[in-house]
Amino acid sequence: MDGNFDITVDTHEDTPQRFLDDNYDVGSTNPLDTDFISLDKARAGHLDAVFFSIWVDPEKYQGRFAKRTLDLIDSVYVQAARHPDRMTMCFSVEDIRRAHDESRLAALLGIEGGHSIENDLSSLRDFYRRGARYMTLTWNNTNDWADASGDIERSDVVHHNGLTDFGRQVVLEMNRLGMMVDVSHVSDKTFWDVLAVSKAPIIASHSSARALVDIPRNLSDDMLRAIGRNGGVVNVAFGSSFVNNDFNREAYPQHLRMLAAAEKHNAKRRAASLPVSPEETQGFEAEWLGKNKISRPPLKSLIDHIDHVARVAGIDHVGLGSDSDGIDFLPADLDSSANLPEIRQALLDRNYSREDVNKIMGGNMLQVFIAVERASRELRTPVNSR
Repeated sequence: MDGNFDITVDTHEDTPQRFLDDNYDVGSTNPLDTDFISLDKARAGHLDAVFFSIWVDPEKYQGRFAKRTLDLIDSVYVQAARHPDRMTMCFSVEDIRRAHDESRLAALLGIEGGHSIENDLSSLRDFYRRGARYMTLTWNNTNDWADASGDIERSDVVHHNGLTDFGRQVVLEMNRLGMMVDVSHVSDKTFWDVLAVSKAPIIASHSSARALVDIPRNLSDDMLRAIGRNGGVVNVAFGSSFVNNDFNREAYPQHLRMLAAAEKHNAKRRAASLPVSPEETQGFEAEWLGKNKISRPPLKSLIDHIDHVARVAGIDHVGLGSDSDGIDFLPADLDSSANLPEIRQALLDRNYSREDVNKIMGGNMLQVFIAVERASRELRTPVNSR
């Protein structure tokens, strides 16, 4: 290891869709905004660096994946330009350190779903040049070169038994560029293929422990150990359905009823020529929840997953990937990034040392970033020059 860092990193934040489609301003002080992150919330929670997720809906944007990706990337740059004294685009660990010293939020980019590159390595290289520093190889959808966990049981989807030959080229080109390979969302076979191919440490940007909550999106203990041996990091996802079985058994069906009620509510408003907006919909959902209680799991559920990954993969191989704004329910006491110190304190209460807590909160992720940058330099150096 190259030393420890007291820098908090969230590796997966889905707010760019709101930046682009809803005109959400990360500098907002509107008390009605329910987003996990704002500049004020980040500062209150000592959040130093965020990988904003660039996710393109694979059904809605068929034929326009790359264009939508570029528009979402631009939306993050717009926010940084709007608040230059409090937020800055970053592309390296050195940039993150500099932003931290300047008390500015380090904004980074991660592409969620390999369909964004449209089967074109030149697009991958272009996204890297525009700032993308990791790519999740699949989203829930199997693409033309890698199987996803989200549709692995579907008979109407063409599967590849993991990575195709082109998929292996994608991983190797990411290694060469210095773009972190993200295995959240991929199928089990794709996961093992990535480990066999990659010449740099890998990450899971937002996945939890399958031993505690047995869903395909979480990672098995064998996978956790393998990432530890690889030198990578598992950034534990915060979503209630990822970390708590009781929520999945009892509350999730009620959540689906809430979504159905909200859609019915919005349909009535459209029929009456009344406006439908995210804020109005959120207001309806909040009212519905007030009448139909959905119990959020305790913060302990999330800490249990962090603890499990630390014990199985190793203390140097666990981090935080909230998946906020991409999920509907967070554990209790974790309403926004302002509450991140609750995680730090909960880990201290479990007798983790301050050094180890710093690793979990962000230090480990920065070390992997350094290792991927180092691997890139080595891969780009001609053999006769080494």
